[in-house]
Amino acid sequence: MTESMTRPPADTTATAATKGTTAPDEEAAPPSRPRRALAALRPALRPVLRRVRALPPWSVLAAGVLAGGLLGAGYGLLTPDRYSATSYVVAVPADESDPASALGFAQAYGRVATQLAVLGDAQMHAGVPLTTLEESVRTATSPDAPMVSVTATSSRPVEAADMANAVARALTRHAAASADDTHVQLRQFARATEPTEPSSASAAVTGLVGASAGGLLGGLALLVRPRRAARESGRAAAPVPGPAPAADVRGQL
Repeated sequence: MTESMTRPPADTTATAATKGTTAPDEEAAPPSRPRRALAALRPALRPVLRRVRALPPWSVLAAGVLAGGLLGAGYGLLTPDRYSATSYVVAVPADESDPASALGFAQAYGRVATQLAVLGDAQMHAGVPLTTLEESVRTATSPDAPMVSVTATSSRPVEAADMANAVARALTRHAAASADDTHVQLRQFARATEPTEPSSASAAVTGLVGASAGGLLGGLALLVRPRRAARESGRAAAPVPGPAPAADVRGQL
């Protein structure tokens, strides 16, 4: 007895149902809010863009000067005024020392004046934190004269003068402590006085600087604009047809 070798019929019902029905098309996702907002603004922006393109080229330069001037003047008005006061000390050599050595020690004391050892002693007389002295006090020396200038900057004139005088006194005390070894003393040459005018730039100066920077940027924009226009006109020009291939006349000879 032979077994039947035929396979059972496949489930044609599911296959037919699968073939007969097609998956519905996915619904298009709605555009996002930024795209919808941009699409809604395009009709309103088109007249504005046309007017901007119709403006003369020098309007870019004028807009840059105006915008830079307004930004610079605003910065000068919003920034508080800064006052600077300067105190001077001079290096005096002892009787048995070389006068030329005073110049070298003046250079050294000019670098030491902003160190923590000197500023820590000056803090008590200045009445400000140590970090304020580190940020506000600067020193300078001369290559020709044994003199050290101590300059302090603050938003208050009285505080600037107090800081400069306090650092100068602290520097002279440190120099006196080592005078037996260096044979050079520091003496106060001129005290710092309360400044009457701010050392920071006024709103007019910052406005002029901003206007100059804006004009420079506007000029650069004018230099770039013709190149872009020429590039776009070159792209829009009709292409030049290439040369036609020569006919093969070898077979006709």
